[in-house]
Amino acid sequence: MANFRQFLAGMSDSTYTYKRNKKLFLSLLASFLLIAAVIGIVAGVNSSNRRSHDIGGASIATSHAILKSSCSNTLYPDLCFSAVASVPGMSGKVSSQKDVIMLVLNLTIATVEHNYVIVKKLAKAANLTKREKAAINDCLEMVDETLDELRKAEEKLNEYPSKKSLRNYADDLKTLVSAAITNQESCLDGFSHGKADRRVRKGLIGGETNVEKMCSNALAMIKNMTDTDMVNELKMKPAGRKLKEEGGGWPDWLSAGDRRLLQSSTVTPNVVVAADGSGDYKTVSEAVAAAPEKSSTRYIIRIKAGVYKENVDVPKTKTNLMFMGDGRTTTIITGSRNVVDGSTTFNSATVAVVGERFLARDITFQNTAGPSKHQAVALRVGADLSAFYRCDMIAYQDTLYVHSNRQFFVGCYVAGTVDFIFGNAAAVLQDCDIHARRPNSGQKNMVTAQGRTDPNQNTGIVIQKCRIDATSDLKPVISSFPTFLGRPWKLYSRTMVMQTAIGALVDPAGWHEWDGSFALDTLEYREYQNSGQGADTSRRVTWKGYKVITSAAEAKPYTAGEFIAGGSWLGSTGFPYQLGL
Repeated sequence: MANFRQFLAGMSDSTYTYKRNKKLFLSLLASFLLIAAVIGIVAGVNSSNRRSHDIGGASIATSHAILKSSCSNTLYPDLCFSAVASVPGMSGKVSSQKDVIMLVLNLTIATVEHNYVIVKKLAKAANLTKREKAAINDCLEMVDETLDELRKAEEKLNEYPSKKSLRNYADDLKTLVSAAITNQESCLDGFSHGKADRRVRKGLIGGETNVEKMCSNALAMIKNMTDTDMVNELKMKPAGRKLKEEGGGWPDWLSAGDRRLLQSSTVTPNVVVAADGSGDYKTVSEAVAAAPEKSSTRYIIRIKAGVYKENVDVPKTKTNLMFMGDGRTTTIITGSRNVVDGSTTFNSATVAVVGERFLARDITFQNTAGPSKHQAVALRVGADLSAFYRCDMIAYQDTLYVHSNRQFFVGCYVAGTVDFIFGNAAAVLQDCDIHARRPNSGQKNMVTAQGRTDPNQNTGIVIQKCRIDATSDLKPVISSFPTFLGRPWKLYSRTMVMQTAIGALVDPAGWHEWDGSFALDTLEYREYQNSGQGADTSRRVTWKGYKVITSAAEAKPYTAGEFIAGGSWLGSTGFPYQLGL
């Protein structure tokens, strides 16, 4: 994930060996992917024809007018219009913007399904390096997650807006499609670690980019539809009355018993992990594997004091899991996977969590690869509605990977060097200690590298009421290693630092470029009511996308209650937190 241009410059072509047929193989692969994309559109058309409901047969002229109007709000209007207009019997399926979105989602799902077949075939091919195989496996995982996310979006859109509030629908739909977009980017990023990797990337980029554009169109229309509907709902309310505020209580799915359990200082776990053999399992991975699939109730895994040297994956099927350690200094899960030794950034994580509604408390997640091993993730999170309380994430480059979906961190400690909080989730860190470490000679510390690629994604990194400082090894040499609040990994990078104590280690400019003028006009970097020696904004960058906020009203959208719809689900964590300013 880091600055690959610098990384590539120091690498030798001799690192990779390929047979003579590699170029031919990759050329054929690119052709297959292109064909698959076309077949996917056709199959999507046929599939949509079978699955779409009959909505009364609007006239062709009316349907085309609705289609054109809906697509006009997207980033790729020509693709949007041509794809839907080619659906047989389109005029009988389109009488509203919702119908257009449904057709676009349907077409996108069909395209992703065919891409999956092609990537799966590629995974079995010869002549691939260790990291290329790992990157292809990453892609397969993310394609699978994308299908789930788009199908869930279809289900929620189909019932819209009959079962719950417009706000909840909007948050859920935007989160699902935003995550689907992020998956396409993450798949391609896995092939950016070396010149040979980039050759394989060329074979994948057509199919992944096509899906990303189709998702982007769906997301733009979802945002336009839900924003318009919420404004209209407000207009319809009688004067003097306010809409019922979202959340503030517990979600319906959490039982009263679970609520008491999560708030109690004494918790009875379902199973116990103990390295010394005194529990039900000796490793965390064994306990996760034995946990129930798709659980709708909380399943608590207590991890007793000890150092657990393992890489732990919590897959999408393991929902409602909770890791409870004996203390952040005594329960430690540690690994050392890294890019230099052949991992991708994505699969370097010591602990990777995808199953939704995951909770963790009183645990340390660590990657000990060191600063010379480049990207080496301690914790990767793609679990929607996940929360972490009193947890430590310790590594060097790319410590905390907030990959996708909605995440909340409270009372945590995050330490690292280059881009050590990065990704494209909607992530809020509250009351956390965020410490830069001493990096390698010549490196700069970057606290964040946010990866939003689409202006309609509801993603970003919010750091609120935290403390940004230096570790003990960095403090004596701060002047030799500049530290910045962040740099723009992707075009629409979004980060907010507010009500936070910023130490003297942060450079007066505050923020740093990624590559020249890239993203400086399109990024969204904000600061609000910060304190400390590093909080002086008089010498901050003058980029078009940077702004110092002085109004509480302008800062409110970045609070947990607004940014991650905190009131509707955070109550389930039992963690102490604040939804507002």
